[in-house]
Amino acid sequence: MKASVNTHYGPPDVLSIQEIEKPTPKKNEVLIKIKATTVNRTDCGFRNPEYLLVRLISGLFKPKNKVLGSELAGIIEEIGPDVKRFKVGDEVYGLNTYQFGTHAEYCCLPETKSITLKPSNLTFNQAASICDGAFLAYANIKKIDFSSKPNILVNGASGAIGTAAVQLAHYFGATITAVCQTHNFELLKSLGATTCIDYSKEDFTLTNQSFDVILDMVGKSSFGKCKKILKPKGIYISSELGAYSQNIFYALFTPVFAGKKVLFPIPTDTIEDIEFFKKLIEEGKYKPIIDRTYSLEQIVEATRYVETGMKTGNVVIELDA
Repeated sequence: MKASVNTHYGPPDVLSIQEIEKPTPKKNEVLIKIKATTVNRTDCGFRNPEYLLVRLISGLFKPKNKVLGSELAGIIEEIGPDVKRFKVGDEVYGLNTYQFGTHAEYCCLPETKSITLKPSNLTFNQAASICDGAFLAYANIKKIDFSSKPNILVNGASGAIGTAAVQLAHYFGATITAVCQTHNFELLKSLGATTCIDYSKEDFTLTNQSFDVILDMVGKSSFGKCKKILKPKGIYISSELGAYSQNIFYALFTPVFAGKKVLFPIPTDTIEDIEFFKKLIEEGKYKPIIDRTYSLEQIVEATRYVETGMKTGNVVIELDA
């Protein structure tokens, strides 16, 4: 089968399309013919690690997993004898977080992984572009108290995690200010934002508003910069470790005090989360946002585009039928 392979760390050019062995499902696994996957920040972060922590997970000197890709949508082609949740022919979608392997024509996953039946109202391309951004955003959203209808600012609101965060926060009843570029204002307002700030024209940290929560979904700001626009008991959450991994240390110490604090939830995907996203989608309360679509053979080009930091929503890799 064809797959995008990288045997060492580096820029997008380390990726190459190769023929590798098609996997065979174990007793509790399903073999999925992948119809669509994505290139996302997680893939880029593990292909060329910026943080030592990532290398400790993925391999200190070279990657343990030679095939990246964490999101998928496809059709079950074969099942192991112990599989109960699925049958051959089922259309599924989901995640293989940190184990990767979806930048390929086929992937084997245990039935207990974060996969479920594809939402009936989505194409494979749309379904593939849901889970990574949504599960990373949801890990943060779960830490917010929505009982008082909080005022939330989302920095990086037009990316995969940002568009998910806006939709999920809107679903739970927040008032949302989205930080993005002007050409994305209409999109973000359609997803639930009340107010938008163009980061290329003004510094959102100088606004005269104050917020209960700041979700920095691109990791390009900091608690220090945002602290002044947080309410007295406000919360700052970032999707990145921050300079010198500062957000981990802030998350350990700031909650000890009664004032403004940093939270740094460790994202863990679950079947329940994937099922929840499916429910929202089928009810018309959440939608995937796709910027561009590439073929597997164009994965280097797709990766370069993701790393510009200018994508809106998701970049999909469509595999041949």
